[in-house]
Amino acid sequence: MNLKLHKPLCIFDLETTGTNIGKDRIVEICILKVNPDASRESRTWRVNPEMSIPKESSEIHGIYDEDVKDAPTFKEIASKIMEMITGSDLGGFNSNRFDVPLLAEELLRVGMDFDLSKFKLVDAQTIFHKKEPRNLGAAYQFYCGKTLENAHSAEADVMATFEVLDAQVGKYDDIPNEISPLSEFTFHNKNADLAGFIGYNEKMEEVFNFGKYKGQGVKAVFQKDLGYFGWLQNADFPLYTKKVFTKIQLSAKF
Repeated sequence: MNLKLHKPLCIFDLETTGTNIGKDRIVEICILKVNPDASRESRTWRVNPEMSIPKESSEIHGIYDEDVKDAPTFKEIASKIMEMITGSDLGGFNSNRFDVPLLAEELLRVGMDFDLSKFKLVDAQTIFHKKEPRNLGAAYQFYCGKTLENAHSAEADVMATFEVLDAQVGKYDDIPNEISPLSEFTFHNKNADLAGFIGYNEKMEEVFNFGKYKGQGVKAVFQKDLGYFGWLQNADFPLYTKKVFTKIQLSAKF
């Protein structure tokens, strides 16, 4: 194994009802947990999203309403997922922009806290796009010399993603093989939240990345316009973004 792990790495992939992080739901999740000694364990769950799966989504991943009608809800498996990822770092393919934010939403929705500061995030797609801009199937062919069968099956995608990530570390001399620096390498932009609504300025203070206060410090805005905080909490923002806003708002009082 080319990766040098100091704690377990959980590579995971989601199949969902759509791509709206705040509204869509998981229909399948696979987690591959790789330990520092290179031992591995994997779990795959089909999930009843408690909503109809749009036809266009089903045509991509092959999971239809009938396939998950008797599957457990996310609330019923959330504790098992948290148990598996706790104490680990997280990785995937396009995971920083989609899988991690959507998983965080699902966990928060059922009352389980997700704290981004406890995880290092590694996105194999970011490495691939920086080095060889293509998709997962092409990455698998390029780095591993294999054809990806059953693409858009969570299990096939997660297994391929780990092999791609490990091969990337072995191929490039300027890519670190430890998770902490690899996490830094795979970030496009460092944000305070998962969806990218809250960024940082040169002083590492949280700033708005959108709206009428774009570029201004969140804490300073809340101190002068408390009503804006209330509007944000009632607006259609992801739960994790609202959690970060709340933390900043509480600190703004002191």
